[in-house]
Amino acid sequence: MAHSRYYDTVAFDVRDNATMLFFASTNADSDIEDYLLLMRTVDDNFDESIYVEVNEQQFGGHNLLEAAELVGNTLKLTLREPVPELGNASQIVLTYAESAENLAAIESGAFRVLGESLKGGNA
Repeated sequence: MAHSRYYDTVAFDVRDNATMLFFASTNADSDIEDYLLLMRTVDDNFDESIYVEVNEQQFGGHNLLEAAELVGNTLKLTLREPVPELGNASQIVLTYAESAENLAAIESGAFRVLGESLKGGNA
């Protein structure tokens, strides 16, 4: 089962112990109505972990993703186990607007956030 979402805005950011790809749907006033955050953390005491946060619900860990595929303006995340927070979805399919800013954020951040999980596809 796949969980599909569409976003008009994509941003990439790097912090001290995390890299992030942020996807958002905004309204006419540029307020965020819906978002998904992909975050890769690095902690000296733990392995790298990937977290997904959807509208303030967080789930994830070092075994969250089995694979990620980027084709055009679609990012498909295949999960190791179904996620109850997303209706037991085993895949998350993210489609985003093909603006220059969004494509630059994906180009800068996809491999840095998704790492070895990124398989196939093209950007």
